[in-house]
Amino acid sequence: MRLKAVLLLLTVALLAVGYALYSGAIEVPDAWNPWAPVRIADSPNWLTPFKLARLSDDDGLCQYVLAGAEMRYRPVPDEVTAPGCGFSNAVRIQATSAGVGEPFTLSCRTAVPLAIWERHVLQPAARAHFGHPVAELEHFGSYACRTVSGRDDGRMSRHATADAIDIAGFVLEDGRRVRVLSGWEGEEREAKFLRELHRGACRIFDGALGPDYNPAHHDHFHFEQGGFRMCR
Repeated sequence: MRLKAVLLLLTVALLAVGYALYSGAIEVPDAWNPWAPVRIADSPNWLTPFKLARLSDDDGLCQYVLAGAEMRYRPVPDEVTAPGCGFSNAVRIQATSAGVGEPFTLSCRTAVPLAIWERHVLQPAARAHFGHPVAELEHFGSYACRTVSGRDDGRMSRHATADAIDIAGFVLEDGRRVRVLSGWEGEEREAKFLRELHRGACRIFDGALGPDYNPAHHDHFHFEQGGFRMCR
């Protein structure tokens, strides 16, 4: 009985604190307030995945958050292209904090973690390892109506809903090119840089896959939002 009473008191206390945070009775920095919207400028913490998940259920909030990104983009109309394929609340990205070459379509809920990853992981790592920021992302695209395995009977890929992007490499401001294909097991500085990018993505995206996952990912990073969390 004593244990049940303690658990009940703890539950009531947690609920009270949660309500106080939600109502504003207790003020904490937005970065540590679970009910405050995620902000791209805030350093990622253990609440970031929870806050990002809220964007999937609130299109307006997602667009509000994305407006704070260092990105050039335009909204695109919702579209169903085939059974299980299409996108909603998506944007056409023409540039991020770096150039992107061919513009790509990405769901808002995936564009936000991409912006957070670039600001807090990619660009700081590039400056730390090479002394220059990334000037261009080299990518293999985002939206594609296909299954994970490419077989007719496979489950649909996150690419099929514009919830994933494949990044193959980076061009630094000084012209140096770092590719996942050659750098993952290559020159030490490049390998450390790429592995730092992958670790950082695991803290932000729902899914982050790299060359160690399987042969299909030997030459790129796959970042996705939605579904269960995975870091491979």
